[in-house]
Amino acid sequence: MRKQRNIILATFAAATFLVGIGANAGSHAGSAPELAQDTLTTEERAPEHSIVDEVIWVVGDQPILKSDVEMMKLQGEIEGMTWDGDPDYIIPEQIAVQKLFLHQAEIDSINVTEAEIAQNIEMQINRWIQQAGSREKLEEYKKMSITQMRQQLHDDFRNNQLIQQMREKLVSDIAVTPADVRKYFNNMPEDSIPLVPTQVEVEIITKQPKISQDEINHVKNDLREYTDRVNNGETSFATLARLYSEDPGSARQGGEMDYVGRGMLDPAFAAVAFNLTDPKRVSKIVESEYGFHIIQLIDKRGDKIKVRHILRIPRVSAEATDSMRMKLDSLAADIRADKLSFEEAATVMSDDKETRNNHGLMSFNSEEGRTSKFQMKDLPTEVARKVERMEVGDVSDAFPMVNEKGKHVVAIVKLKNRIAAHRATINEDFQVLQNVVLQKQRAEFLHNWVVKKIKTTYVRMQDRYKNYKYEYEGWVK
Repeated sequence: MRKQRNIILATFAAATFLVGIGANAGSHAGSAPELAQDTLTTEERAPEHSIVDEVIWVVGDQPILKSDVEMMKLQGEIEGMTWDGDPDYIIPEQIAVQKLFLHQAEIDSINVTEAEIAQNIEMQINRWIQQAGSREKLEEYKKMSITQMRQQLHDDFRNNQLIQQMREKLVSDIAVTPADVRKYFNNMPEDSIPLVPTQVEVEIITKQPKISQDEINHVKNDLREYTDRVNNGETSFATLARLYSEDPGSARQGGEMDYVGRGMLDPAFAAVAFNLTDPKRVSKIVESEYGFHIIQLIDKRGDKIKVRHILRIPRVSAEATDSMRMKLDSLAADIRADKLSFEEAATVMSDDKETRNNHGLMSFNSEEGRTSKFQMKDLPTEVARKVERMEVGDVSDAFPMVNEKGKHVVAIVKLKNRIAAHRATINEDFQVLQNVVLQKQRAEFLHNWVVKKIKTTYVRMQDRYKNYKYEYEGWVK
């Protein structure tokens, strides 16, 4: 079981967002909950009779409902979380602190753009795709389409980013010097010094097997047939979507999607959908990163649109995948024979732009910033399985995987470096130690800020909540 962390739980739709607020917590904005722990929305998990609508706290002019607490407690139990105290009291306080940050963000005119929200949602969905194994498996697992996931995640990601930016603004002037770091760790017992887990640096080359033109033509011909049947009055678009669309979430609704802004859609899909004007007409075939679509307008409302669509996904044949594996196995053999370097091959041949421009070196955003040093848990599953058995300098055999875009690709990897788990040292891991001290000072500052904010904020709670010892002082007026 996992010990409770000092967090704000913001689970109002399809995901859990963790935003550290306590003295020992860092910021977890944008972190990915495990897919297996987040298969269904909270509403789908919670028995209807277990959620009671009752205003239990009011913070400013914002109510906190008993149903919010029940849903978040259920989410925590599913994730194996335990609390250092009673969650019926801890969770309302965490929600209340979140509302304080959001209120201050409004006062300070903190804004997040739709592009920022969309980018972070895509990162989350791509992590889920990697965990599930494919886009199709994810949609089947969560019983909704990618578009529906984007819509459900939108408001929570917006609030999460507002809180993150507000927190960052509040602590932006806090700095830690090398002297501060040395002073903090000099007298610390060795077994209290942070343990740096094993880290690896990995280079990768990916190639996408080619989908045959016959398969693409087959999909397009099917979509043209659907369009003709609708235009001829033979059947409705919705009926065909239920029968043939490969977007499982919207297919059950006759292909219908909820009102959505341009930024929440694939750009190619949005370009066609937002140009539709006649609800009786069916769009031309449009290719998105997910496959091929036809679209029918339902309604426009301001800067949002409501459409229905049919998605068909061309399949990569087993023969194409096997052919690509053979090509990359041959390339790996040439690299091992020193006919060319892995870095040269990645720069010239890899399909992945980000790693190709970095000579194949993989990287990601950590708490310390952009880094190429991965813990095993941060690597894509298929890559981690290969790297675990490799020695530094080894080049793997070719293997299939799903990339960050949800595409089926074939890859080879090289283990560039492995740093064994060790106690952090000033010389080798200064950034890690500096971050520990910095996060501690920031957490203390934010704790004090919350206490001061409570003093100037209207707070009312049901009498039964007044006798609990909360983390922050001053809730009971």
